[in-house]
Amino acid sequence: MRHRKHTFKVGRTSEHRDSMLGNMACSLFIEGRISTTLTKAKELRRFAERMITLGKEGTLAARRRAISVMGQPKVVSRLFTDVAPRFTARAGGYTRIIKLGQRIGDGADMCFIELIPAEAAAETPVTATSPEAATAPVQA
Repeated sequence: MRHRKHTFKVGRTSEHRDSMLGNMACSLFIEGRISTTLTKAKELRRFAERMITLGKEGTLAARRRAISVMGQPKVVSRLFTDVAPRFTARAGGYTRIIKLGQRIGDGADMCFIELIPAEAAAETPVTATSPEAATAPVQA
């Protein structure tokens, strides 16, 4: 049984999948937005958000773990210096997936995956259970 073993296998061996996700994450951190299939984007979202969390941690051990997974030290240094500090006030949800429709050739669902903008990352939503919600004025 495959209980609690979540991964999209995307028709590749584990080595190919790991290297593909590392390369896609590097492209995402350099470009900010990439176009891919929906299944790859959903798996990339899990991978990239883990890398951003390592970047927020900022330790040498976290940097070495990111380099071992992504394989490109220059992109990892950009992740730790530019990308991760944008999300210090945010606890997850660093990426967004925008569906585009189907690819002409084979009908695969295509989408954009992008890092959320800095101004959206700075805003933290006020929830009903937070202390700010108790003092916030109610709008009708």
